[in-house]
Amino acid sequence: MKGTYDFNCNLAQTLNIVGDKWTLLVLHRILNNKNTFKELQEALKPIPTNILSDRIKLLEKNGFIAAELYNEHPPRYQYLLTEKGRDFKHVFNSMILWANKHLESCRRTVCHEKCGKEIEIKYYCKNCNEYVEDLVIKEF
Repeated sequence: MKGTYDFNCNLAQTLNIVGDKWTLLVLHRILNNKNTFKELQEALKPIPTNILSDRIKLLEKNGFIAAELYNEHPPRYQYLLTEKGRDFKHVFNSMILWANKHLESCRRTVCHEKCGKEIEIKYYCKNCNEYVEDLVIKEF
């Protein structure tokens, strides 16, 4: 059993789910329409099959993906994102933008489809109806 973070922290609890090697890449490939075990295996060439299987089970157990049977004999499943999994796209986009800014070996960024230019992330307060930069982390 892998070690987990045993304290009440948003980041620690998220890492308990997606912090293992390969988990984020498996989720990202499913987000990019690699939906079967075979497609995932091909998209992540060096991943051992037992690790891929474990990561799929972990993502399913935690509600990021759902398995849907598409062939009965032999049983074959496709993996579809749940709303929880689709919401992780924002995390991936943030990571892509950060890496493009801070890492030399990155070749991708997130762009506006209409004009093709890189986007930036802004935080919006629905209550005040404005974009904000003065953020605080609050416990509730």
